[in-house]
Amino acid sequence: MHNVFIGIGSNLGNPGRNCLDAVNRIDLVAGCKKTGLSHLYLTEPVGVDKQPWYVNCVASISTELSARSLMDNLLSIEADMGRIRSKKWESRNIDLDILLFNNDIITEENLIIPHHLMHKRRFVIVPMLDLAPDLIHPSLGKTMSELLDALPDDEQQVKLMKDH
Repeated sequence: MHNVFIGIGSNLGNPGRNCLDAVNRIDLVAGCKKTGLSHLYLTEPVGVDKQPWYVNCVASISTELSARSLMDNLLSIEADMGRIRSKKWESRNIDLDILLFNNDIITEENLIIPHHLMHKRRFVIVPMLDLAPDLIHPSLGKTMSELLDALPDDEQQVKLMKDH
């Protein structure tokens, strides 16, 4: 079985409900079992202006699927939930990203693990701390706590929401 962390985000419709719905759908994929879920966080959009804030969380799962097969399933969940991709960093009703897949380093077409921006994103690292603060990033050799400490304090507001 593979240990996987999935980043989940939404800023359209009911973002909190969208995130939790996505987690439930992931848990229903054959060969996948949810093992943990971070708190939900209200987060400031990064890289764009004039967008609603996001709700973000991270789910941990155990899976027997390959990274590619899991990514295909996550893309299907996004499509089933109505996600349409037209331009980068646009508002979205759901976004599912494989952050970590065991300690593997994977570079394939349309699949880069660890997620190439996770260490720069407070909205990813803060929820990761809920689940695995001492987990070491496989290519950077730093814990999630160390990655958070390295981020500038004046960027990317992240606010804890009520428990789910």
